[in-house]
Amino acid sequence: MIHYSVIPMDVIFEGMDTYEPKFIEIDQGGVKMQIEPISGFQARIVRLFSCNPQDYLNNQYAPGTIISYSPVAEATLTF
Repeated sequence: MIHYSVIPMDVIFEGMDTYEPKFIEIDQGGVKMQIEPISGFQARIVRLFSCNPQDYLNNQYAPGTIISYSPVAEATLTF
């Protein structure tokens, strides 16, 4: 890939090697999706894991859309 720009490459790719996204898989409205938390109760949709083509046509589930969600802590049972 060739990238032509007047901006130095150091500025364009700054922080690229240290970026570690925190993705979570949730089920919202019957649609399984992968999200990236932004703040306590907001997240950005990264992608859908749905088999229903209608879910991909729904603007509510478009990648990049900001949604509200409630994080749930998972309990680990040990005996």
